[in-house]
Amino acid sequence: MYSGQSVYCLFTTLLTVLVTYVPTTVHSLQVIYAINAGGEAHTDSYGVRYMRDPLMGKVGTASDYGKQLIIGRVNSIDQILYQTERYHHSTFGYDIPISEDGEYVMVLKFCEVYFNSPNMKVFDVVLNGDHTVVTDLDIFERVGRGIAHDEYVPFRVQKGKLIYNEEESDILGGKIRVEFIKGYRDNPKINAIAVIKGNIEDVPQLGPIPQEPEEYHGIQDDEEEPITRTRHTSGPRTPNPYAVENSSILLPVFIAIGAFIPLLFCLCKL
Repeated sequence: MYSGQSVYCLFTTLLTVLVTYVPTTVHSLQVIYAINAGGEAHTDSYGVRYMRDPLMGKVGTASDYGKQLIIGRVNSIDQILYQTERYHHSTFGYDIPISEDGEYVMVLKFCEVYFNSPNMKVFDVVLNGDHTVVTDLDIFERVGRGIAHDEYVPFRVQKGKLIYNEEESDILGGKIRVEFIKGYRDNPKINAIAVIKGNIEDVPQLGPIPQEPEEYHGIQDDEEEPITRTRHTSGPRTPNPYAVENSSILLPVFIAIGAFIPLLFCLCKL
């Protein structure tokens, strides 16, 4: 007899295989700047080349503490961009060269790899000294621990001016600056930065935030003692999946396998 947890694990494993190993086709990205904060150079799954952190040995602290985690929402190739980071006990930032007028998107990559609760690390992000582009960022509150989170900051450059939300600031020396502002709750940090020339629609988006399965009372083998677990949730409880017959429980597995086998056959012929 199959348990609900076994069915869930098998189903999610098949979906992970489909998402991770099916090639993703995107048009060429015009990346003008990309750095892997706290880490070495790396090329991601979209072909974007992230430079070694230019602040190595200069400002703040580089950390790879996140390497002990498997980061959610990203594939294995892109894990490192969220596992390494730079933090500092005061405000710090990066200078980014901008030479052409046009539309841009700055992608700020974050992942909380240390704290296990909200309100432990909260900070702002300021662009070009004048524009607060992210306010009171609490990564854990947004997505949880060990989950990738991107902030997308669209802006325009025109005749030596940076324009964000119709507010202007001067571009000095052909560079703009992004700063991570020290607040009252721990240290500001950043995992990776990319600046892409184009619109936000041109930028690859992260996958959905993974949902932890509801814990429930399941059917146990006759020789096993029933295990009762208490879990506090933020919404209505999911209906008991064991209220249906085993054939209904296994239906998603059969559907997933049926969809996966033809796809695997096609991939093998490539």
